[in-house]
Amino acid sequence: MKLLYKPLNLAVSALGGILAGMLFKQAWKAVTGEDNAPEATSGDYSTKEVLTAAVLQGAIFGGVKAAVDRAGAKAFTKATGKKLGD
Repeated sequence: MKLLYKPLNLAVSALGGILAGMLFKQAWKAVTGEDNAPEATSGDYSTKEVLTAAVLQGAIFGGVKAAVDRAGAKAFTKATGKKLGD
């Protein structure tokens, strides 16, 4: 059963990554009013701005990944009656 979980989890994780990217873009625009976050190598932004963008992006991606992984594990358990750790 765990063999079935791996490809399904990969597909769901990819969708989670897309969702996280969209959420970050919206959050960045809400905070700064700018459409795009600064690139780490851009000379147009301060180090503080670049690091703030990176921390916000990491927090959003981490939260979305945890939510997607948790939902996938719960769905697997519900569908199979087996926990992933078993």
